[in-house]
Amino acid sequence: MYGLWKPRVLGAWRVPAAGPCILAVNHTHNIDGPMVMGTAPRPVHFLIKKEVFVGPLGRFLRGIGQLEVDRAGADRTAITGALKALEDGGVLGIFPEGTRGEGDFASLRSGLAYFAVRSGAPIVPVAVLGSADRAGRVIKGLPPLRSGVDVVFGDPFEAGDGSGRRTRKALDEATVRIQEHLAAHLADAKRLTGR
Repeated sequence: MYGLWKPRVLGAWRVPAAGPCILAVNHTHNIDGPMVMGTAPRPVHFLIKKEVFVGPLGRFLRGIGQLEVDRAGADRTAITGALKALEDGGVLGIFPEGTRGEGDFASLRSGLAYFAVRSGAPIVPVAVLGSADRAGRVIKGLPPLRSGVDVVFGDPFEAGDGSGRRTRKALDEATVRIQEHLAAHLADAKRLTGR
């Protein structure tokens, strides 16, 4: 990442040095996941759509601990792998909106709440800003080479309400709390970086 772009990493010290945690990352561009993998202070196991796991790239992604997920339904293998990564004290990376979009955390899926409530792992919000810049692109689908990309890590927070409940209602309430935290972090990151 540092050879191709100029990432500015802010707040990486907020990622817990040990134990399980979940990085909740906004997603506007293909480079967001690799940028976080390359700049996070700990190895990250991202849930990545199965369509990416083809040929040599698929072997590489599996080799560095990335998790393949079939987005067509509830992928039990991916869920088990993600929970195992957290159980082992690892860092799970999730795009809570499920796919690329505006990157504003406006419509979250319930997967992030499920993993956070089920594992008890804190969530660290991450804002990747500047990856969707279009001016000066040489390669379609990538930000301009040597352009600046900001990766801003926020304060960890707990998604659950402390009751230990894992009902549908508890997950829905957790999703609302998560969305509020993520939206606030994104607004703070934009103010901080001027993007």
